[in-house]
Amino acid sequence: MSSYLISIFGPKSGVGKSILATNVGYALARQSRGRVLILDFDLHDCGDLSLLLGSPVGRTMLDLAPKVHKISEHDLDRYIHKNADDIYVLSAVSKFRQAHALDAESVSTLIGLLKKKFQYIVADCGSTIFPQTVKVFEHSSLVLFCTTPEILSLTRSVQSLQEFQELAFPSDLIQLVVNRYDPKGVITESIIRQKLKKNCLALFPDEPKEIQNSIHQASPIFRSNPRSVYSRMIEELTRVILTKNLLKPVELSLKSLEGSNPFESPSPQSSQTPVNRKLFDKPVDKEAERLEHLRTKIHLRLIDMMDFRKLTPEELVKQDDASMEALKTKTREAILKIVDQMPEVSSRSERQQLVKEVLDEAVGYGPLEDLLSNPEVSEIMVNRSDQIYVERNGKLTLINARFTGNKQLMGVIERIVAPIGRRIDEKTPMVDARLRDGSRVHAIIPPLSIDGPMLTIRKFNQDGIGPEQLIKYGAITEEIADFLRACVQARLNILISGGTGTGKTTLLNALSSFVPSNERIITVEDSAELNLPQEHVGRLESRPANLQGEGEIPIRELVRNTLRMRPDRIIIGECRGAEALDMLQAMNTGHDGSMTTIHANSPRDSIARLETLVMFAGMDLPSRAIREQIASAVQLIVQLSRLSDGSRKVTAVTEVTGLESSTVSLQDIFKFKEKGVDSQGKVKGSFVATGLVPTFASAFKKKGIKLPKGLFSE
Repeated sequence: MSSYLISIFGPKSGVGKSILATNVGYALARQSRGRVLILDFDLHDCGDLSLLLGSPVGRTMLDLAPKVHKISEHDLDRYIHKNADDIYVLSAVSKFRQAHALDAESVSTLIGLLKKKFQYIVADCGSTIFPQTVKVFEHSSLVLFCTTPEILSLTRSVQSLQEFQELAFPSDLIQLVVNRYDPKGVITESIIRQKLKKNCLALFPDEPKEIQNSIHQASPIFRSNPRSVYSRMIEELTRVILTKNLLKPVELSLKSLEGSNPFESPSPQSSQTPVNRKLFDKPVDKEAERLEHLRTKIHLRLIDMMDFRKLTPEELVKQDDASMEALKTKTREAILKIVDQMPEVSSRSERQQLVKEVLDEAVGYGPLEDLLSNPEVSEIMVNRSDQIYVERNGKLTLINARFTGNKQLMGVIERIVAPIGRRIDEKTPMVDARLRDGSRVHAIIPPLSIDGPMLTIRKFNQDGIGPEQLIKYGAITEEIADFLRACVQARLNILISGGTGTGKTTLLNALSSFVPSNERIITVEDSAELNLPQEHVGRLESRPANLQGEGEIPIRELVRNTLRMRPDRIIIGECRGAEALDMLQAMNTGHDGSMTTIHANSPRDSIARLETLVMFAGMDLPSRAIREQIASAVQLIVQLSRLSDGSRKVTAVTEVTGLESSTVSLQDIFKFKEKGVDSQGKVKGSFVATGLVPTFASAFKKKGIKLPKGLFSE
């Protein structure tokens, strides 16, 4: 037996949807001779249908939900009320405050069970779209959208229809019904059609006296006064519904489409196993191929409709947030219109997936959108268009997301680099850039990358990771955090050392938050990533050369420029070249409390690397002179390491004590001692004090900074 669910929805209370639901239910029972259930699914104004039909509320869907897996379709007669006219009545809940307890998935299961029992279900879905109501719409063969020819109703109707569109329901699923229509009124059918952009399926006249009498008699007007104009219109409406193929068969997608979960690996291989090239060369399955064909078809139509050719990548990404949001809304509406005209798109879940993927490709970052918004992902590595790895909890995972090809991947790279005035092409085939949120980006394209464009994104934490979070994650202890706070406030020059991906910039950002708010801070970075909480901050960013090889402004020149800007503190994102010499000179000439990061695997290595970087300045200084500069400028080194379990920790806090003969002297104040690995692969260990008191401890007393007693005891 074919079963159909007809949902009735109104943009606001008082438009006559409940009266329409009861009368359509009675008319269907008479014309079809089938079993009819009238379902009160108005979760806000509960119980209206029972009053209109003179039926007790009885048991509700909420009462049935815990037993849903035990009840058969034959048991439903014991739970659902049947009135004297052989019409069945069921309510979702009896009180509004119960609505939250009705699980959306239980609603879906119950409706599936009811459709086995009844040929027609007429559901009054109220005027608010709840998650539970969405499940009813998903099962619906037709949605009668009920409104009235009034300004407030029509305005709300526009908003509600837009909400249906955003939920990716087909436009032909929703049919417009107008109550209390007066052909001589101010708002005519053409105005309604123009305002709502839909044709009217039925126009019901205003018969307040007859309808009020039927309400008082607790009997639908179709039953109590079948010869009224309203009743004849109801009969005509149900005849059209039954004979004009308005009832669409419902195909629910019960399983997720392949690729909907970007974190599901396409292979049982672990991330440590070398990737088999053939894994990506084999043809995709028919379903994935069909979806890819649909995406391409929608995208081509969208380009013709929106004329994206007029928008260069630079123009597309340089728009402000409001313009970008307006463009996304306009593009989404266009995609939905295109999908509405494609009968091959079967289910709502498929519509939603296609709309999202095409929208992401048109004005977003394609398959990277979900990864960028996922807080679990800390780094994204695109090795080629069909191979994407992500880092989660310090571990690399191959995911099932992919680009359609090199052309889409190149488009995403161009959208990333264009807004900050950088280019990537054959002449400059690699670039460092950043996203709007500060995430670090590196891209490299052919001919330097053999298998196609490569993209690496290190995500910026939107909430920021402060000292409290570092303590929570186990990167440092509260005692070490107090010590580092004291060092920053005592205006010590600090060097943060560590390998790639150890969290140097994160720690630099956290330490910078200790700087008093009344001091002037100037930051210098290759690609702006620091996000300091203080107000008095000047941010500088280097600039690469243009196509003619001119206009480059390196970090070294910016560091020199900061000396003329009256800074209290100079914070350099990373020392990687000749700017190291200018930084040391700044630290030695009154700019105490400056900080920077450097790539090195130990405090001793960081001194050697700093010495090497100073030599890049081309000043031909003797090694001893350079080491003297380092020993007098840098006072503290904080070493970061990434352990075998993927965690990042401060593994050493080291003081620079001076120069002995020709060697820079170091002494560890705190260290992290590893004690092996537990059964889950987590590194065991503890932070310990070495027992050595730093020579600059007297500076704390002079500035009135107090530290816990016994802080430096072993």
